[in-house]
Amino acid sequence: MQTADQIAELRSAVADWRKEGESVALVPTMGNLHAGHMSLVKRARQLADHTIVSIFVNPMQFVRDEDFETYPRTPDEDLLKLSEAGVDLVFLPKAEELFRDATARTTRVEVPALDGILCGKFRPGHFTGVATIVSKLFNLAQPDIAVFGDKDYQQLLVVRRLIDDLCLPVDVVAVPTVREKDGLALSSRNSYLTLEERRKAPLLFKTLKKAAEEVKRAGADLAAIEAQGMQALAAEGFRPEYFEVRRGEDLMPPAAADTHLVVLAAAWLGRTRLIDHVEVRHGR
Repeated sequence: MQTADQIAELRSAVADWRKEGESVALVPTMGNLHAGHMSLVKRARQLADHTIVSIFVNPMQFVRDEDFETYPRTPDEDLLKLSEAGVDLVFLPKAEELFRDATARTTRVEVPALDGILCGKFRPGHFTGVATIVSKLFNLAQPDIAVFGDKDYQQLLVVRRLIDDLCLPVDVVAVPTVREKDGLALSSRNSYLTLEERRKAPLLFKTLKKAAEEVKRAGADLAAIEAQGMQALAAEGFRPEYFEVRRGEDLMPPAAADTHLVVLAAAWLGRTRLIDHVEVRHGR
């Protein structure tokens, strides 16, 4: 397995593969890898001749007062896992390698259609940071395929819209959320949970599943379902930011004829911000 922390090294490796007519899959991560990340790696290796995994804790996608400095970083353990998984190259750049100008003047990529709603409303600038770093990685790695988990549903749609709007030749493959046995979605930030919070955390997914079943019913009152979800989480000690039913394709408010919906929520439990979603494809 190769490792590279310089742009030139990454580009050289990709150029060598391209000369042989070989395909490339990219898995962007922020490290602290868990089973969810490794499921992305496994899928990427199935789809392309070569797999690149990037590990970069992107400062642009952390909003003010978030956990950039304390975000869990485990590079040695990550490299061991990726080597054992058969990854071809790991790209571990420092911030100055990707952001030559770290001021507000640096070029940014925005996806206005999906910013300012849901997580974007509570984390202003977050998805601009995501779109900017993903654009950089696509430019550097020139992948045929990019593999993302669908746990962060809004992020997945941001990436897809970015590719569509900028006419980028990258196919996005989404991998289903990997969960603990009790339903909690795997996340690097789950390590922040106390024992009592960890016991309560699966209630987020359970509440979403219950709401999804109610959404399927003919004549379902979506506003009432959303309000009930907020109330149910608050009653269990969560601090919910939102609990909403949206159209699956673009996260716009659903119309009566829409049959692909998604129920999404974000809620704080102690100092841990949890997000999750459940898709509804059967109509109402």
